[in-house]
Amino acid sequence: MSTAHPEADVQRLCRLAGISRASFYRHREESDPDAADHALADAIQHICLKHKYYGYRRVTATLRRQGHIVNAKRVLRLMREDNLLAQRRKPFIVPPKGKPEDIIIVPNLVRGLVPSGPDQIWVADITYVHLARAFAYLAVILDAFSRRAVGWALSEGLGTSLAMRALDQALDTRRPPKGSLIHHSDRGIQYASNDYRQRLADHDIAVSMSRPGNPFDNAKAESFMKTLKYEELNARSFTSITDARTRIDDFIANIYNSERLHSALGYRSPLEFETAFVQNKPK
Repeated sequence: MSTAHPEADVQRLCRLAGISRASFYRHREESDPDAADHALADAIQHICLKHKYYGYRRVTATLRRQGHIVNAKRVLRLMREDNLLAQRRKPFIVPPKGKPEDIIIVPNLVRGLVPSGPDQIWVADITYVHLARAFAYLAVILDAFSRRAVGWALSEGLGTSLAMRALDQALDTRRPPKGSLIHHSDRGIQYASNDYRQRLADHDIAVSMSRPGNPFDNAKAESFMKTLKYEELNARSFTSITDARTRIDDFIANIYNSERLHSALGYRSPLEFETAFVQNKPK
C-alpha cells in the first residue's frame, strides 16, 4: 500500500503526462467542482496539520506554491467548514520588575529606517517560557531585513548572561562587518548593562533603544514573540528546560526560519528571502 503524499502523486503524474499542476487542477475544477473542493480541502488539512496556527492567507499562499489555482475567500470558506481556522490564546503577562537607577539608556536610532539588506539592523527581545513547574526565559535576536532569527538562548535565569548568549550566537553565525550594524532593543536591564554594551562596542555595533512605553519601536521583535507563543509555546507542554530548548531550537531553525511564510516577505520564509536577495544582488 502506497503511503506517498497525495500532492507528490499529483506532481509525479503531471510530470509523466507532460502537463503543469496548474492545468491539472484547472481541468479538475471545470469537470467536477465538488470533487475539486474535496481535493482542495484535503490539501488544506495537510497544510494545517503541519502548520496548525497558519491562517487562511498563509494557507492560500502555500496552496499556490503547490500549484493550486485558488483564491483566499474559497480557502477561508473551506477552513471554516472544517473548523481549521487558527484559534489564538490570550497570553499570560508577567509584570515587569523594577530597574536599577544606574542603567544607561540610549535613544532610538532606527525609527524611520528601512534596511536594504541583511545585518544592517538587528532587533532583540526576551520572553518567558512555561515549564512544568517553573519559568524559563528566551532571548532572541532577529535580522530586521529578513525577519530571520540569527541568535537565541534559553535559560532559567533572566540575567545579562542570557542576552549575551543570544548575541554571541548571532555574532558567530553572521559575522557582520564592523560599523555596519545597529542593535535595537527595549530598555531592559540586560541590554542596558555595561557588559552587554561593551560586547556591542567591541564589534563596533551601534546601540539603539525603544522609547519608554512604546511597543511599536520594536514591532518586529514583538511580532516574532507573538508568533512563537501562538504557534509553538502555547501549543506545547514542556517537561523540562532541556525539552523546551530542543523543541524551541527545532521550531526556530526548521520551521520559522526555513519554512514559515511571512506576509511582509511576499509569503516567503526568511531563508528564502535572504537567498533571493543574495542571488539577485548585483555583482
